[in-house]
Amino acid sequence: MKRLLLVVLALSVLVACGATPAAPANNDAGTTKTLRIGYVPVMIYAPLYVGIERGYFAAEGITIESTPVQGGSDPVVQLAAGNFDVALGGAGAGLFNAAARGVKFSIVAPMHSEKAPLTSPLVISAKRVDEITKIADLKGKKVAINATGAATEYWLSEALGQGGLRVADVELVTVPFKDVPAALASNSIDAAILGEPLATIAMDKGEVALLSNDFINGFFATYLYMGEPLLNDQATAQGFMRAYVKACGDLQGDYMSQEIATIIEKYTKVPADVVMRASPAQYDATGTIPVENLQTLQSYFRKRGVLEYDADLDVNTLINTDLVASIK
Repeated sequence: MKRLLLVVLALSVLVACGATPAAPANNDAGTTKTLRIGYVPVMIYAPLYVGIERGYFAAEGITIESTPVQGGSDPVVQLAAGNFDVALGGAGAGLFNAAARGVKFSIVAPMHSEKAPLTSPLVISAKRVDEITKIADLKGKKVAINATGAATEYWLSEALGQGGLRVADVELVTVPFKDVPAALASNSIDAAILGEPLATIAMDKGEVALLSNDFINGFFATYLYMGEPLLNDQATAQGFMRAYVKACGDLQGDYMSQEIATIIEKYTKVPADVVMRASPAQYDATGTIPVENLQTLQSYFRKRGVLEYDADLDVNTLINTDLVASIK
């Protein structure tokens, strides 16, 4: 009987030990912190998707509550309004104008950059490849971007520069990415910047052709933003950054795989086989913020006359480098 009791007690101890989960890295009590994050459901937000699906945020005791939003500065505006704890998005004119108005946010890390073949190429109608053979042919024609004051406007400026043109040399119009193929087919526009994976989908259908996809090299126009409440919660902010940087580390070089494509499909609804063939974005696993890229964007939008303030902002006042430094 004593021997039987000892066996039962031993089994009870083993079961109890096996049922106890390891405490998350940033929370000794084993509880989790929910962070609300705004993002645009397209391919370039892959670090968020990978960090969630590979359990990097969960390992830090963080549950991500992700909400799809429109592009532009909308994620950052909602961050400042307290609707999000974290935001991912582009550094366009709206972002700089918001900062000048006193909207509080911090840029804590870069998100994506592009190199040839670009994630956002310049395209034309596939029916007009014999008519529009080079960028210089676009002079005086209608060329579309998805939104004025967005990073894609700077993209277009760089593309036109390959043909000796400026934005002022074309008729700039705005067309949502999803409507670009139809607008090209109807000759409502003559060319457009078109983001992936829509570019690959449209090429698969024979709707568009590439005019240029090598006019940007390593430029960062999208960033990771945090509000003051999260930055004041240092343990959680550090945990998020560790998970984010780890996800960026998975997205280096020729990183696209069936698994990653399937993860991206889950969040963007783009078939994995299309994701596999689309031009991938590039990511910085060090978390180093390219200040010069932010300065370039502000200068560009200043020349375009879309900034609502007179003296340029010191972009260093918009960034926080302490968070990344604290996890190294």
